[in-house]
Amino acid sequence: MQQLNIAILSYRSAQFGGGQGVYVKDISYHLNQMGHKVDVVSGPPYPNLDKDINLIKLPGLNLFETFSFKDRLSKFFKKENKCLEDYYEFFSVLLGGFPELKTFGNRANNFLIKNNHYDIVIDNQSLSYGMLEIQKRFPFIEIIHHPITFDFKYELAASKKIKYKISRYRWYSFLKMQRKVAPKIKAIISPSISSKNGIIQEFNCKEETIRVINNGLDTNEFIPIKENKRIPFRLITTASADVPLKGLDYSLKALNMLKKEFPEIHLVVIGPIKQNGHTKRLIKKLKVEERVTFKSNLTKIQIAEEYSKSSISIVSSLYEGFGYPVIEAMSCETPLIATNVSSIPELVGEYAMLVEPKNEKALSSAIIKILLDYKNFEEIAVKGRKHIIKTFNWAKIIKEYEKVIFKTIEKFQDANI
Repeated sequence: MQQLNIAILSYRSAQFGGGQGVYVKDISYHLNQMGHKVDVVSGPPYPNLDKDINLIKLPGLNLFETFSFKDRLSKFFKKENKCLEDYYEFFSVLLGGFPELKTFGNRANNFLIKNNHYDIVIDNQSLSYGMLEIQKRFPFIEIIHHPITFDFKYELAASKKIKYKISRYRWYSFLKMQRKVAPKIKAIISPSISSKNGIIQEFNCKEETIRVINNGLDTNEFIPIKENKRIPFRLITTASADVPLKGLDYSLKALNMLKKEFPEIHLVVIGPIKQNGHTKRLIKKLKVEERVTFKSNLTKIQIAEEYSKSSISIVSSLYEGFGYPVIEAMSCETPLIATNVSSIPELVGEYAMLVEPKNEKALSSAIIKILLDYKNFEEIAVKGRKHIIKTFNWAKIIKEYEKVIFKTIEKFQDANI
């Protein structure tokens, strides 16, 4: 098969910054393993890539590295050869916006004007104006993990404070751009049927432009580590604290309901916690400070170790375009409780216990059910790993990507004869 020069664009790709950094590292590695030359063109913070993948840095101001006005001002003035995007980025952040999508798109477009040797360009969810210009000159695929409109809606509903709501409108002002750009994209890959339906509904995209290809998982890294004996009553969840979409509140409330009946119960949260944030205050209010541990900046192997030491994994999300924590837990044979929302039922099949979202009583009842019949749920978890290996292995998924890539190139060539 023809070797391709592939550019993968990612406006930010932090290794520990959630699913995007994981996705960029995995997709670039597996396309390279298929014999293609892959360049990742990224804004800061930058990804940790395989040694054979070329990282091309498109420096922005990276203003979200700090929340100090003085530090942000210093970053702005220290930047040499400032361009229009730098000025827009700085003043937009001062006004409470998130400009990185737009400015990265412009920087990426300028880069590709000077570097036009790529056979195809794949963008990781910026949905910026620059992508429409790139699409005119290159075969182009947009990856949309899920419409960010869902994040916006859940964050608006999380508080009745007017000041907070205004700040959310300002932060998510980039959605106006994404709603304009998405319907004009000719080829989109989405990781789940639920996400595809959301893209059609929220962005008014045509169904025929969207191909569903699940994200993959390295099941040789996410393995049940037998040396790590599961600790009784140890629960685990993955969530960015203070992000309403992840539903961490309900896991904490369920923990609170169970602490008297199960004095040893403990919750490990993979993710950071904001000091003086909502989650910190809720933990204090529930008096579960000694029962919750936050762990962040973990490698895949370290995450697998945490799953392997835990008795039950919980995913209490209100929405997931594609839930990596779901398939990671199942791959580690950790009995799973997850909410019956969006893509989650697609991922788990019959190998997890599903509960209604926003319902700590249902969640606590599910935890009790597993604890009282643990051997049975261990057996289900073993079958769950087999399901993950069969369904989400990269060897299968990367071939599906290749088919879409070559089809997109063919369509572009036919349209430009």
